[in-house]
Amino acid sequence: MEGPVVQALTGGRLHFQHGPIDVVLKAFGTERAVADAYAAARDRFQDILGELVGELGELRKPMDQPRVTGSVARRMVAACRPFAGEFVTPMAAVAGAVADELLATMLAAAPLAKAFVNDGGDIAIHLAPGETMRIGVAADFSRGAVPALNGNVTLEAGHGIGGIATSGRHGRSFSLGIADSVTVLARDAAAADAAATLVGNAVNIDAPCVVRRPARALDPDSDLGERPVTVEVGALTQAQIADALSAGRARAQDYLRRGLIVAAVMTLQSWTEIVGEVSEDLSPA
Repeated sequence: MEGPVVQALTGGRLHFQHGPIDVVLKAFGTERAVADAYAAARDRFQDILGELVGELGELRKPMDQPRVTGSVARRMVAACRPFAGEFVTPMAAVAGAVADELLATMLAAAPLAKAFVNDGGDIAIHLAPGETMRIGVAADFSRGAVPALNGNVTLEAGHGIGGIATSGRHGRSFSLGIADSVTVLARDAAAADAAATLVGNAVNIDAPCVVRRPARALDPDSDLGERPVTVEVGALTQAQIADALSAGRARAQDYLRRGLIVAAVMTLQSWTEIVGEVSEDLSPA
């Protein structure tokens, strides 16, 4: 495997890539603070994938078994532990935990007005008092493989949102459910990542047009083992869509009541369901 690659992008952003980790980040602040934050993030990124690979065996175990030592791995376990009532492994939070780790590294190096670390759509966010950030939510797959923009979420300092993550059957990982996408806002990216995975699993029904295969038949190393994952969803009736979204809503509302998430947006074949306060720019179909 090739080593880590770091390159500058337009708009003062940086792109980090190493194996499956693909990150775009940006810091806002004084020139010195941004330079220090970027230097720290570059240094930390060199070791992240190697640390995770060294503990993959533990990270693929159910939540009552993992024993890990690395800081990103510990973030993964801590994020998934509150959700252990459902089947979940720490891998449900891997992208969000990487984003959180890099953001924490930047903030430890320099005072920043705001910053984001986007690891494949799972985003860690920092907002100093008085700062805001506007993030687009592209979650409607009804028109093809590339999602359409549903709207925007405006985040403000003090709202308790430090992470936003998206999961679903169109994502990089397998899903047990049929949601096109589930976007979750939470206290950090790892928690949002885990919750989005599990709410996405809950948006589900059994129907002839839903095709599933054992996860291990698609990937022998999958942490989902023989559990059937969704590979295709045909046209659903409105009643089927409503039933699937209702199941997802129930799980998201439970997480909201328990303080595990701030909000969730679920989409399935052009229908949208929202739990919690998201933004005036998003509305259910």
